[in-house]
Amino acid sequence: MVYLWLIVGFVLLIKGADFFVEGSSSVAKLLRVPSVIIGLTVVAFGTSAPELAVSVTAALNHNNGIAVGNVIGSNIFNLLVVTGLSCMVMALPADKKIMNWDFLYSIVIAVALLAMIAFDRSMGRIDGVILMVLFAYFLYVTIRAALSGRAGAEEEIEVLSPLKSAVFIIGGLIAIVMGGDLVVDSASSIAAAFGLTENLIGLTIVAMGTSLPELVTSMVAAKKGENGLALGNVIGSNIFNILLILGVSSVLSPIRVTVFSSYDLICLILFSCVCWVMGKRKMKYTRFHGILMVAMYAGYMIYIIMRA
Repeated sequence: MVYLWLIVGFVLLIKGADFFVEGSSSVAKLLRVPSVIIGLTVVAFGTSAPELAVSVTAALNHNNGIAVGNVIGSNIFNLLVVTGLSCMVMALPADKKIMNWDFLYSIVIAVALLAMIAFDRSMGRIDGVILMVLFAYFLYVTIRAALSGRAGAEEEIEVLSPLKSAVFIIGGLIAIVMGGDLVVDSASSIAAAFGLTENLIGLTIVAMGTSLPELVTSMVAAKKGENGLALGNVIGSNIFNILLILGVSSVLSPIRVTVFSSYDLICLILFSCVCWVMGKRKMKYTRFHGILMVAMYAGYMIYIIMRA
């Protein structure tokens, strides 16, 4: 029965995020907010909402292994599997702005996070505030660049009625919160039943489940030739995950971090550097690069399973 509740939790998380994005985008459009801002804020938050719900719920319940493992595991899954499968669908040109700013920023903040937890293996409220300040700076720079460089044409977004928008937003948020509770409780029960650590469950089952929105978004974008969206969605979500999700989680409730989380974070940094170099060399990701990324993820899975 616990597996059924886990699946129900994932469905609520993903569908709730969909409804929240659709309702919020509609309200933003009614208020004449530029579509580029909607994409960079509401939609980006929506695809990271499952991770946020799970990590915040886990932190408040003192399930620290799930809170941290979910973020690191999701970032590794996004980087290697989501990008890798997208490359295998269609070769992705590496956008210059993403490679020179967003991608490098994602590596820098991962190193900063490692520095925070390396000595006392914990994340306190001050650490959380620092991460949220870095997130605000990233959002400011990104929105300013997008507004200065956007074309005159506006992206078409379906505008719902104010009542329907409110129902979508409230219903989506309720589904996200309920889904987060179900996923954390179910994952904790599975870990206890099999004698597995919460960190392992967070790195695998929970991380993969909460990364489904990014996977679907990037795969569809790659198929349609929206190369910037396919890669930008992954890097943007990874930045959101570290800065916003761990920032909010540790501000609400200080988090104890295991030594294995430090090892996994080092793996994320190494994978990020390798993937950045691969894309930077010829400013594109080929199908061969995609196969290498998926192979690296398979190797990482073998490593954490053997470690467990």
